[in-house]
Amino acid sequence: MTTNVNCEMPHNKTIVPHPHWYSPKTGIYNSKYAPLDLPIDPFVDVVSYIFSHQHNGVSALVDSSSGYSIPYSKLLPLVKSIASGLKKIGVKQGDTVLLLLPNSIYYPIVLLGVLYLGAVVTPLNPLSSVSEIHKQINDCGVSLVFTVIENVKKLELLGIPIITVPENEKGLNDDCFSGFCNLIYGGDFDFHSRPVIKQEDTAAILYSSGTTGASKGVVLTHKNLVSMVELFVRFEASQYEYSCLNNVFLAVLPMFHVYGLSLFAIGLLSLGSTIIVMRKFDIDEVIAAIDKYKVTHFHVVPPILTALTKRAKGIHGSKLQSLIQVSSGAAPLSGKVIDDFVQTFPNVDFIQGYGMTESTAVATRGLNTGKFHNYSSIGLLAPNMEAKVVDWNSGEFLPPGSSGELWLRGPSIMKGYLNNEEATMSTIDKDGWLHTGDVVYFDEHGYIHISDRLKDIIKYKGFQIAPADLEAVLILHPEVADVAITAAEDEENGEIPVAFVVRKVGSVLTAKHLMDYVAKQVAPYKKVRKVVFTDKIPRSATGKILRKQLRNFQTSKL
Repeated sequence: MTTNVNCEMPHNKTIVPHPHWYSPKTGIYNSKYAPLDLPIDPFVDVVSYIFSHQHNGVSALVDSSSGYSIPYSKLLPLVKSIASGLKKIGVKQGDTVLLLLPNSIYYPIVLLGVLYLGAVVTPLNPLSSVSEIHKQINDCGVSLVFTVIENVKKLELLGIPIITVPENEKGLNDDCFSGFCNLIYGGDFDFHSRPVIKQEDTAAILYSSGTTGASKGVVLTHKNLVSMVELFVRFEASQYEYSCLNNVFLAVLPMFHVYGLSLFAIGLLSLGSTIIVMRKFDIDEVIAAIDKYKVTHFHVVPPILTALTKRAKGIHGSKLQSLIQVSSGAAPLSGKVIDDFVQTFPNVDFIQGYGMTESTAVATRGLNTGKFHNYSSIGLLAPNMEAKVVDWNSGEFLPPGSSGELWLRGPSIMKGYLNNEEATMSTIDKDGWLHTGDVVYFDEHGYIHISDRLKDIIKYKGFQIAPADLEAVLILHPEVADVAITAAEDEENGEIPVAFVVRKVGSVLTAKHLMDYVAKQVAPYKKVRKVVFTDKIPRSATGKILRKQLRNFQTSKL
């Protein structure tokens, strides 16, 4: 099967006739789709909005290991019970609650219960180090933590209230989960005392490195989340003829990341689809779950796509026949990886999408038709969204066929970075354009292709790693004089963090010692995978690390 893959970056002099969805006068690209109606009532919260959509869904959340299912009929009552129980223990509107949890059938219920109360959720990887947890707790002013039993000891040192959450229903009778049981079976929510929640109120604080620097708290409002539900999840579902009620999604992507959170903890619950929840990725368990639960839709990141393709080549017979669509996001894909997948799964619709934490996962979605396949593109601009493609040197707005930095504007764009006005102003300009730091071009059909990245972040298995975060850890080592972190391409993981280190005079530091030093202080996915000792870190006249020079040096040595 041949694919429509073209990963080459077009020359900026390519001339394409101006289509109706692009204005040469303003430089604005509009969505090819008609605008969607979003709620204009200022008093709309995302939980009420999700459950305002009527459907006949049966099974909402299914634990992949045990098969235990939470039906849609019980979903809202459980959410209300969590909200009611939180209120009884003193959580109030505006308080921030940390979700230090892996995927589970209870994750969406806890998250929605917090939001229904008018409180704010801030998710974090449950494998984060104590220092990373402490930083986020202090940054957000966290008043309560939901976590797993394995994290209790390290959290007790921080002196903050903890509620432990079981993996599935089997743990509900254990004494260590009594606090959670009291919440989830705490009774109905008192509607008379429910706070008034506005669309503009803060709903979530997710962390992202943005276009540069250390990780920052991305403040998302109820309006942002409502926009995501409509412009990403519900809109994508509307483009296909099959019923949402028959769709079965496999949730392997972590719900503490905006990609997994937007789909499995929020958006899909408005459609009545079934979500099979997997605690962590294991390719053999994925294969088994797809067959056992007849999974139709699988959202992935590039390393998972590669693993699925490799594993599927050794499978014969009727396995994996239920798959209708596989969608990839969070990091770019090579043409070879796309070709391999499409040839291995000729009857599965493959699409890519693009979004940022700062855009509440909304930006583009792929769409294939019977006559037109565009596998290499990250899709068409979502409804209600506008874009510009800008020359990063001159600031000139560029037409279709020309590559430049992608700017986005629309209702899903974040409120700003938490307590960081300077970073907010450097990312969102006075006209509301989010400067993404990604280099793209629009083709003549309106499909967007990503070709480069201006920003510093490293994408390891789809997770963002801010070089500044790792540099802050390494520079504190007593034998390190200077350090810079950059990315190296890696076939299995996408990119890996590489540390360029200047040792202090007389030091005999080894690469292994430094990698172990970092590993003790960060989440596993953030670990430095390679160390290069050097005499000097290249910097600009203002002291900024010239990471491109480091990347070029790294490539030349491979």
